[in-house]
Amino acid sequence: QVQLVESGGGLVQVGGSLRLSCAASGRIFSINDMGWYRQAPGKERELVAVISSGGSTNYADSVKGRFTISRDNAKNTVYLQMNGLKPEDAAVYYCNVKVKVSRISGHLNYWGQGTQVTVSS
Repeated sequence: QVQLVESGGGLVQVGGSLRLSCAASGRIFSINDMGWYRQAPGKERELVAVISSGGSTNYADSVKGRFTISRDNAKNTVYLQMNGLKPEDAAVYYCNVKVKVSRISGHLNYWGQGTQVTVSS
């Protein structure tokens, strides 16, 4: 079993910054991609950013230049630095991690519990 614990959400003014963290623990052999998704009320969950085990990154067009994803492999933790926040960034943010629990297993998909980001104008 793998657990993901998110932290760092909260209320911020337009133009402000927040840093989200997501730490994975439990039965982990290796971690492949780590990413962040978000879901606003009435909308589908969407990809925000993803980082591979080798450090390659991919961002949604709406956050390019403002958000930065990074990871600490020693801590099994992924971060999302969010700068220049806009009202449309408000959502519940979920981390997603693809984990191998053994040498021979495939990659299993795990989700964090979600953390609320609220942007006030």
